[in-house]
Amino acid sequence: MSGRVVLIGSIAVVFGACFWAQGHWTESTPTVVSAGAVPQRIVTMAPSVTETVFALGLGDRVVGVSDFCSYPPEALDRPRVGGFLNTNYERIVGLDPDAVILLESSGRDSSAFRKLGLPVLQLNHLSVDGILASIEKIGTACGAEADARTIVSDIRRRLDRVAEKTAGRPRPRVMVAIDRTLAAGTLQDVYITGRDGHIDRIIELAGGQNAYRDGHARFPVVSQEGILKINPEVIIDLAYGLAGSDADQATIRADWQCLPEVDAVRRGRVYLIADDFATVPGPRFILFVEKLARLLHPEVDWNG
Repeated sequence: MSGRVVLIGSIAVVFGACFWAQGHWTESTPTVVSAGAVPQRIVTMAPSVTETVFALGLGDRVVGVSDFCSYPPEALDRPRVGGFLNTNYERIVGLDPDAVILLESSGRDSSAFRKLGLPVLQLNHLSVDGILASIEKIGTACGAEADARTIVSDIRRRLDRVAEKTAGRPRPRVMVAIDRTLAAGTLQDVYITGRDGHIDRIIELAGGQNAYRDGHARFPVVSQEGILKINPEVIIDLAYGLAGSDADQATIRADWQCLPEVDAVRRGRVYLIADDFATVPGPRFILFVEKLARLLHPEVDWNG
């Protein structure tokens, strides 16, 4: 299997599988773990789900995680149960879970779990509101309501601070690249953040505006000509972090020099972000908002 296919599979998982399902996915009514006994043996089927469960202090109940889960470090020693494309149902059944928590965009998996008699809790991580609601939903299902309220309250407080700092300031046009061929000396097959997804909202929360305004594809692929047409004032390149590349960052950034006419390139406002919180739609999305806000608005006194 090529590295390119592996990378795109990784993106499908961390972005809630909507990379594959864009244009075909519609949110459904979630299947909720029934009221009664609090789950004690949990399997988490996406990195953002795992991160949320651990953030709520429920890590000791996690008995299995997806292949792509790497945060927090404590999750690394949990049994692996496959991913969106290769779910290992036999292993999951063998772990005897009393709750399987997955994303709504993994709809085909939820029916399989139900047929196996496994309780399922589905979450929506396609939006910022969905991420916040999922924290409370897991907290309610797992008896961690107070911790959930604390986490959500802290995130909202930090969002309010960013909003206050950026209020009334110009909102630069931002293009976020999530996948592309790296260190090629040029730009090929650039997948960017489109409309309606959680990163589109994160750009707004950070005091910017999505430079891509055409259509409603979540992850459109654009050519060099398309990038020239979009002409972003700021480019955020997440592909470096997703690929886990060993290439020098300066070499990766140099790929963008093939488009010197683009405002972001001409003004030196191309930024690489390799932090995993930028690609996992879990509770640490607030770190992405704060980091992006600092990049978009360097004129702000963020320490004050």
